[in-house]
Amino acid sequence: MKKHLATLSLLTLLAPLGACGGSDSGDTTITVLAASSLTETFTQLADQFEKDHPGVTVKLSFDSSATLAQQAVDGAPGDVLATADTSTMDTAQDALASDPKVFATNTMVLVTPADNPAGITGFQDIEQGGVTYVVCVPTAPCGKVAAALLDDNGVQAKPASQEVDVKSVLAKVTSDEADAGFVYTTDARAAGDAVETFEIPQSADEPTSYPIATLDQSKESDLAQEFVDLVTSSDGQAVFTAAGFGTP
Repeated sequence: MKKHLATLSLLTLLAPLGACGGSDSGDTTITVLAASSLTETFTQLADQFEKDHPGVTVKLSFDSSATLAQQAVDGAPGDVLATADTSTMDTAQDALASDPKVFATNTMVLVTPADNPAGITGFQDIEQGGVTYVVCVPTAPCGKVAAALLDDNGVQAKPASQEVDVKSVLAKVTSDEADAGFVYTTDARAAGDAVETFEIPQSADEPTSYPIATLDQSKESDLAQEFVDLVTSSDGQAVFTAAGFGTP
Protein backbone atom coordinates (compact mmCIF):
# COMPACT_ATOMS: atom_id res chain seq x y z
CA MET A 1 0.00 0.00 0.00
CA LYS A 2 2.82 2.36 0.89
CA LYS A 3 4.44 1.59 -2.45
CA HIS A 4 1.26 2.57 -4.30
CA LEU A 5 0.99 5.78 -2.28
CA ALA A 6 4.57 6.64 -3.10
CA THR A 7 3.92 6.05 -6.79
CA LEU A 8 0.78 8.17 -6.64
CA SER A 9 2.66 10.96 -4.88
CA LEU A 10 5.37 10.87 -7.52
CA LEU A 11 2.80 11.06 -10.31
CA THR A 12 1.15 13.98 -8.53
CA LEU A 13 4.46 15.81 -8.40
CA LEU A 14 5.25 15.08 -12.04
CA ALA A 15 1.83 16.15 -13.33
CA PRO A 16 2.49 19.91 -13.04
CA LEU A 17 5.87 19.39 -14.69
CA GLY A 18 4.20 17.58 -17.54
CA ALA A 19 1.67 20.36 -17.84
CA CYS A 20 4.48 22.90 -17.98
CA GLY A 21 6.20 20.92 -20.67
CA GLY A 22 2.94 20.58 -22.56
CA SER A 23 2.54 24.36 -22.75
CA ASP A 24 5.61 24.46 -24.96
CA SER A 25 3.68 22.91 -27.81
CA GLY A 26 5.56 24.77 -30.49
CA ASP A 27 2.91 27.49 -30.75
CA THR A 28 4.74 30.80 -31.08
CA THR A 29 3.58 34.32 -31.89
CA ILE A 30 5.52 37.14 -33.47
CA THR A 31 4.10 40.65 -33.53
CA VAL A 32 4.64 42.85 -36.56
CA LEU A 33 4.03 46.60 -36.21
CA ALA A 34 3.28 47.93 -39.70
CA ALA A 35 2.06 51.11 -41.36
CA SER A 36 -1.62 50.99 -42.25
CA SER A 37 -0.87 51.26 -45.98
CA LEU A 38 0.71 47.80 -45.71
CA THR A 39 -2.50 46.14 -44.53
CA GLU A 40 -3.26 44.11 -47.65
CA THR A 41 0.29 43.09 -48.52
CA PHE A 42 1.44 42.23 -45.00
CA THR A 43 -1.73 40.22 -44.40
CA GLN A 44 -0.89 38.17 -47.48
CA LEU A 45 2.74 37.74 -46.42
CA ALA A 46 1.76 36.82 -42.86
CA ASP A 47 -0.49 34.07 -44.20
CA GLN A 48 2.40 32.76 -46.28
CA PHE A 49 4.77 32.92 -43.32
CA GLU A 50 2.38 30.92 -41.15
CA LYS A 51 2.07 28.27 -43.85
CA ASP A 52 5.85 28.03 -44.07
CA HIS A 53 6.21 27.93 -40.25
CA PRO A 54 3.64 25.52 -38.73
CA GLY A 55 2.85 26.46 -35.14
CA VAL A 56 3.80 30.11 -35.65
CA THR A 57 1.21 32.89 -35.58
CA VAL A 58 1.92 36.33 -37.01
CA LYS A 59 0.05 39.04 -35.12
CA LEU A 60 -0.26 42.16 -37.26
CA SER A 61 -0.69 45.57 -35.65
CA PHE A 62 -1.51 48.30 -38.19
CA ASP A 63 -1.48 51.99 -37.30
CA SER A 64 0.14 55.24 -38.31
CA SER A 65 3.92 54.93 -38.61
CA ALA A 66 4.55 57.60 -35.99
CA THR A 67 2.35 55.81 -33.45
CA LEU A 68 4.04 52.47 -34.07
CA ALA A 69 7.54 53.93 -33.90
CA GLN A 70 6.72 55.50 -30.54
CA GLN A 71 5.30 52.21 -29.29
CA ALA A 72 8.54 50.49 -30.28
CA VAL A 73 10.63 53.08 -28.44
CA ASP A 74 8.41 52.72 -25.38
CA GLY A 75 9.07 48.97 -25.37
CA ALA A 76 5.62 47.78 -26.41
CA PRO A 77 5.52 44.09 -27.40
CA GLY A 78 6.77 43.73 -30.94
CA ASP A 79 9.25 41.82 -33.04
CA VAL A 80 9.29 43.70 -36.34
CA LEU A 81 8.65 47.33 -37.30
CA ALA A 82 7.76 48.52 -40.82
CA THR A 83 7.06 52.20 -41.44
CA ALA A 84 5.92 54.23 -44.44
CA ASP A 85 9.00 56.42 -44.53
CA THR A 86 12.63 56.36 -43.44
CA SER A 87 12.50 59.45 -41.24
CA THR A 88 9.88 57.87 -38.97
CA MET A 89 11.95 54.69 -38.75
CA ASP A 90 14.88 56.89 -37.69
CA THR A 91 12.90 58.06 -34.65
CA ALA A 92 12.78 54.42 -33.46
CA GLN A 93 16.53 53.89 -33.88
CA ASP A 94 17.08 53.11 -30.19
CA ALA A 95 14.58 50.24 -30.38
CA LEU A 96 16.01 48.56 -33.48
CA ALA A 97 17.98 45.32 -33.40
CA SER A 98 18.96 45.44 -37.07
CA ASP A 99 19.68 48.02 -39.73
CA PRO A 100 16.47 48.99 -41.56
CA LYS A 101 16.06 47.73 -45.12
CA VAL A 102 13.92 49.56 -47.66
CA PHE A 103 11.62 47.06 -49.35
CA ALA A 104 9.13 49.18 -51.33
CA THR A 105 8.19 52.67 -52.46
CA ASN A 106 4.85 54.41 -53.00
CA THR A 107 3.41 57.55 -54.52
CA MET A 108 0.31 59.57 -53.77
CA VAL A 109 -2.90 60.06 -55.75
CA LEU A 110 -6.18 61.90 -55.27
CA VAL A 111 -9.33 59.82 -54.84
CA THR A 112 -13.01 60.70 -54.81
CA PRO A 113 -16.07 58.59 -53.98
CA ALA A 114 -17.09 56.39 -56.89
CA ASP A 115 -20.02 58.67 -57.75
CA ASN A 116 -17.76 61.75 -57.48
CA PRO A 117 -20.49 64.07 -56.11
CA ALA A 118 -18.33 67.19 -56.40
CA GLY A 119 -17.73 66.55 -60.10
CA ILE A 120 -13.95 66.62 -59.74
CA THR A 121 -12.17 66.18 -63.07
CA GLY A 122 -8.58 66.61 -61.91
CA PHE A 123 -6.29 67.58 -59.06
CA GLN A 124 -6.74 71.30 -59.68
CA ASP A 125 -10.42 71.06 -58.73
CA ILE A 126 -9.66 70.75 -55.01
CA GLU A 127 -9.31 74.54 -55.00
CA GLN A 128 -12.85 75.02 -56.22
CA GLY A 129 -15.20 76.57 -53.70
CA GLY A 130 -17.23 74.02 -51.80
CA VAL A 131 -14.91 71.07 -52.46
CA THR A 132 -13.78 69.34 -49.27
CA TYR A 133 -10.65 67.23 -49.24
CA VAL A 134 -8.84 65.37 -46.46
CA VAL A 135 -5.22 64.43 -45.79
CA CYS A 136 -3.22 62.67 -43.09
CA VAL A 137 -1.90 64.46 -40.02
CA PRO A 138 1.49 66.17 -40.59
CA THR A 139 3.29 63.68 -38.32
CA ALA A 140 2.30 60.72 -40.49
CA PRO A 141 4.34 59.89 -43.60
CA CYS A 142 1.21 60.25 -45.75
CA GLY A 143 0.69 63.71 -44.25
CA LYS A 144 4.26 64.75 -45.01
CA VAL A 145 3.93 63.68 -48.64
CA ALA A 146 0.56 65.41 -49.00
CA ALA A 147 1.95 68.64 -47.53
CA ALA A 148 4.89 68.54 -49.94
CA LEU A 149 2.59 68.01 -52.93
CA LEU A 150 0.25 70.81 -51.87
CA ASP A 151 3.26 73.09 -51.62
CA ASP A 152 4.74 71.88 -54.92
CA ASN A 153 1.48 72.65 -56.68
CA GLY A 154 0.82 75.95 -54.93
CA VAL A 155 -2.51 74.84 -53.47
CA GLN A 156 -3.98 77.39 -51.07
CA ALA A 157 -7.21 75.61 -50.13
CA LYS A 158 -7.00 74.02 -46.68
CA PRO A 159 -8.04 70.41 -45.99
CA ALA A 160 -11.35 69.83 -44.26
CA SER A 161 -9.68 67.45 -41.80
CA GLN A 162 -6.43 65.68 -41.03
CA GLU A 163 -6.70 61.96 -40.33
CA VAL A 164 -4.41 59.73 -38.28
CA ASP A 165 -3.44 57.46 -41.19
CA VAL A 166 -4.09 56.83 -44.87
CA LYS A 167 -6.80 54.22 -44.24
CA SER A 168 -8.73 56.82 -42.24
CA VAL A 169 -8.46 59.25 -45.16
CA LEU A 170 -9.75 56.56 -47.51
CA ALA A 171 -12.64 55.79 -45.15
CA LYS A 172 -13.68 59.46 -45.12
CA VAL A 173 -13.85 59.41 -48.90
CA THR A 174 -15.61 56.08 -49.39
CA SER A 175 -18.21 57.01 -46.76
CA ASP A 176 -18.94 60.27 -48.63
CA GLU A 177 -17.73 62.38 -45.71
CA ALA A 178 -15.26 64.13 -48.03
CA ASP A 179 -15.24 64.98 -51.72
CA ALA A 180 -11.62 63.88 -52.13
CA GLY A 181 -8.61 62.60 -50.26
CA PHE A 182 -4.86 62.12 -50.62
CA VAL A 183 -3.98 58.42 -50.42
CA TYR A 184 -1.23 56.16 -51.67
CA THR A 185 -1.47 54.57 -55.10
CA THR A 186 -1.71 51.15 -53.46
CA ASP A 187 -4.64 52.17 -51.25
CA ALA A 188 -6.52 53.51 -54.27
CA ARG A 189 -5.89 50.25 -56.10
CA ALA A 190 -7.04 48.19 -53.11
CA ALA A 191 -10.25 50.26 -52.91
CA GLY A 192 -11.13 49.25 -56.46
CA ASP A 193 -14.47 50.50 -57.74
CA ALA A 194 -15.20 52.27 -54.45
CA VAL A 195 -13.16 55.29 -55.60
CA GLU A 196 -12.24 57.28 -58.69
CA THR A 197 -8.53 58.05 -58.95
CA PHE A 198 -6.72 61.13 -60.27
CA GLU A 199 -3.01 61.69 -60.70
CA ILE A 200 -1.32 64.44 -58.68
CA PRO A 201 1.20 66.59 -60.57
CA GLN A 202 4.79 66.02 -59.38
CA SER A 203 3.75 62.99 -57.31
CA ALA A 204 6.60 61.00 -58.84
CA ASP A 205 8.99 63.58 -57.35
CA GLU A 206 7.68 62.93 -53.82
CA PRO A 207 7.82 59.14 -53.36
CA THR A 208 7.94 57.55 -49.94
CA SER A 209 10.17 54.60 -49.04
CA TYR A 210 9.19 51.76 -46.71
CA PRO A 211 11.88 50.38 -44.35
CA ILE A 212 11.65 47.30 -42.12
CA ALA A 213 13.73 46.16 -39.14
CA THR A 214 13.68 43.76 -36.21
CA LEU A 215 13.21 45.14 -32.69
CA ASP A 216 15.40 44.85 -29.60
CA GLN A 217 12.48 43.73 -27.45
CA SER A 218 11.76 40.73 -29.67
CA LYS A 219 11.67 37.43 -27.83
CA GLU A 220 11.68 35.58 -31.15
CA SER A 221 14.57 37.28 -32.92
CA ASP A 222 15.25 34.43 -35.36
CA LEU A 223 11.63 34.32 -36.51
CA ALA A 224 11.52 38.11 -36.66
CA GLN A 225 14.51 38.11 -38.98
CA GLU A 226 12.93 35.39 -41.10
CA PHE A 227 9.83 37.55 -41.54
CA VAL A 228 12.03 40.46 -42.62
CA ASP A 229 13.78 38.11 -45.04
CA LEU A 230 10.42 37.12 -46.54
CA VAL A 231 9.40 40.75 -47.01
CA THR A 232 12.65 41.58 -48.79
CA SER A 233 12.80 38.35 -50.81
CA SER A 234 11.82 37.99 -54.47
CA ASP A 235 8.54 36.40 -53.33
CA GLY A 236 7.86 39.38 -51.10
CA GLN A 237 8.73 41.83 -53.84
CA ALA A 238 6.28 40.10 -56.16
CA VAL A 239 3.49 40.72 -53.63
CA PHE A 240 4.34 44.42 -53.40
CA THR A 241 4.63 44.86 -57.15
CA ALA A 242 1.24 43.22 -57.67
CA ALA A 243 -0.27 45.67 -55.16
CA GLY A 244 1.15 48.69 -57.00
CA PHE A 245 4.20 49.45 -54.88
CA GLY A 246 7.42 50.55 -56.53
CA THR A 247 10.74 48.77 -56.10
CA PRO A 248 13.43 50.12 -53.75
